[in-house]
Amino acid sequence: MRARPRGGANDPGSDSSSGDEANPPPPPQPQQSVAQRAISQTLASTANLANLLPTGTLLAFQLLTPIFTSNGSCDAATGPMTFILLALLAFSCVAACFTDSFKSPQGTVHYGFVTTKGLWLIDYPYTDAQAQLPDLSKYKMRATDVVHAVLSVCIFLVVAFRDKNVISCFYPAPGHATQEVLSIAPVGVGLICSLLFVIFPTTRHGIGFPVTS
Repeated sequence: MRARPRGGANDPGSDSSSGDEANPPPPPQPQQSVAQRAISQTLASTANLANLLPTGTLLAFQLLTPIFTSNGSCDAATGPMTFILLALLAFSCVAACFTDSFKSPQGTVHYGFVTTKGLWLIDYPYTDAQAQLPDLSKYKMRATDVVHAVLSVCIFLVVAFRDKNVISCFYPAPGHATQEVLSIAPVGVGLICSLLFVIFPTTRHGIGFPVTS
């Protein structure tokens, strides 16, 4: 009788063993400590601060800043123009915090400014029946609107002074102390503002912010 070969090329057991040897299991990933996870979440929240600003304001800042600052090379004319641009964009952040919106029965979105009495509509066709309007008194101004307006300005300034064109415009040759302040202060202010946004949430969906159903 002929002896049966062991561990031949067609033996499924040998294939699995050779495959295991050729593809060893990956090494275990190092686990992050609690402090490392907290730092990572803090940096991620600070990097996403721009998402808390109105979309139109952020887009205008990204498009107009290189033009107004001449790519960071400001002179006697472009310097004041850049300052005025930043002031107008900061004001737009404040104004957007005092706006809100609602969906009509037809599915269209209408915007308005919040007042102490309710919502003052700016794009609603008043020729329609007033019965279609929701209760506008529930949209009246609250204390959180003022808090969000202040925080929005602070976040906009953080985003602005993290931009290299703005820094080069106002501080073309910063000293060591000034450079440290410009590097550390925006991160600290941004972290505090992001925490305050969590503490004081808002349900408004004003101009420049996404609208949910």
